[in-house]
Amino acid sequence: MDKTHNFIIAPGRWMGEGKISLNMVAEELPFTMSWIISGRDSSGKIQSIQELQIQGLSEGMRNELFFYDFSSNKFSVEMNNSNIGKILGTGLVSDKIIAWEFRENDLSFEGFETYKYNNDGSYYIHGEYITTDQLRTQIEGKIWKEK
Repeated sequence: MDKTHNFIIAPGRWMGEGKISLNMVAEELPFTMSWIISGRDSSGKIQSIQELQIQGLSEGMRNELFFYDFSSNKFSVEMNNSNIGKILGTGLVSDKIIAWEFRENDLSFEGFETYKYNNDGSYYIHGEYITTDQLRTQIEGKIWKEK
């Protein structure tokens, strides 16, 4: 795994903000995000908690993600969400990008997230998700490591 990246690799807290668009709502909605990333456990998995609060929605979203089976440029990811359940995906890493996707599963849910490294140590986020009932979500934003 590339030494440039700290996100999902090194323990710590990340903060973020951006806009989310849902195909059932006309306008883009501002959101804030936090990530709490733990160190590797005895099996080599890295646990993280992602919390997202969308302006105008009272209930936030919480995902628990595990990153594991790292090779030179690939990894596996597991996401647990109370609304969706457990979903497995694959990830890739380059010198400037960390990304993962969830595809071909039994949960009627698929999508991806990309985190593009910026020279200041932050990341530009782009994500898209869709359900079989055609609910689409697009995410654009930025995250940075909390000082």
